[in-house]
Amino acid sequence: MRKQNKRLIFVLVGLAGVSVAVWLVLTAFRHNLVFFYSPTQVLEGKAPSHGVFRLGGIVEKGSIKKDGLHTTFTVTDLRHSMVIHYTGILPDLFRQGQGVVVQGRRVGTTTFLASQVLAKHGANYMPPDVAAELKRSMAAKAKAALS
Repeated sequence: MRKQNKRLIFVLVGLAGVSVAVWLVLTAFRHNLVFFYSPTQVLEGKAPSHGVFRLGGIVEKGSIKKDGLHTTFTVTDLRHSMVIHYTGILPDLFRQGQGVVVQGRRVGTTTFLASQVLAKHGANYMPPDVAAELKRSMAAKAKAALS
């Protein structure tokens, strides 16, 4: 085999290896990508019916029910609500009337099975997406009240 042919084979094998590595990285990235939705968006059908996504809003007052490690509560965006079922230890900052983001999957029309409950430090913290959706909900509620 000539030296030129060996170089060509080496370059082609290298390109194939890089292509496979890029494909693996992009596939892993796509499978680990988790989108955020509000209860209104979920009920409007904008969220996936299967698969994992994040749901955010405010924990409704009086909706928290605990039974050992199993907790059931309701998250609202002031227009619509969804019932959340979570088994595990809740963050210390989790309480009614506070913003929360849960990650998991939808198991019914208005039911969500959470695998993770997310909270941040800071008394006034609310995820930007949750805050924006709540503003839209309050504006829509105010507009409906004026009509």
